[in-house]
Amino acid sequence: MERVARGRYRPPLIPRLIGAVLTGWVLCVAVIFGWSRRAAEGRAEAIVVLGAAQYGGRPSPVLRARLDHALALWNSDRATRMVLTGGRRPGDLISEAAAGRRYLVRRGVPTQAILLEPAGRTSLASMEGAAALLKAWRDSLPAAIRDTMPRRPSVLLVSDPFHMLRLDVLARLHGLRPLPSPTRTSPISANRAVAIEYMLRESIALPTDVALKLWLSLTGRSVSTPSPAIAPKR
Repeated sequence: MERVARGRYRPPLIPRLIGAVLTGWVLCVAVIFGWSRRAAEGRAEAIVVLGAAQYGGRPSPVLRARLDHALALWNSDRATRMVLTGGRRPGDLISEAAAGRRYLVRRGVPTQAILLEPAGRTSLASMEGAAALLKAWRDSLPAAIRDTMPRRPSVLLVSDPFHMLRLDVLARLHGLRPLPSPTRTSPISANRAVAIEYMLRESIALPTDVALKLWLSLTGRSVSTPSPAIAPKR
């Protein structure tokens, strides 16, 4: 009788791929959660504040929590510059970045210490704009000062805890040295169910943004931004 060779059983390819994707997703969520609990010490060259909604020039509770945290860092002498990001949503007369500047100037931050990135509508676009602003600022310094600075600018990243890992990765991809500094007073952080929902969203947004950034780098393009003709007045 002819014997049938018995090899080790291998599950079909598609179930294995699905299992690998699910495992990767679970690991991504776990790392996002772990990163949300980190907070760096020390000084940086700039504080980068990610935008959030504003209403008629008044920061929303989420944006106000981020700005208050950035102000505390500023008052603690953690950096000499601030970069405020965030564009305009349909119907807005002022950008999130401009609303943030108004809020901070009224609380004692000098206007000349604030750099605005008022066009970005996404985290990827905002980080790209912030990196470009910091590069232009460094290039404007005298060579004697510029040569003493690290090649990769250090930045304190201010946003909600769920956002920290994606911002860290995007900052590194744009040539920055990130130091996480999440705000713990945001309404998002105060509601555990909402915070978990945002972390689950981040598990999709993170690989999507990384893939898009790599594609843009390979094709020599950048994130599209609104035309200067509709940029808010400063």
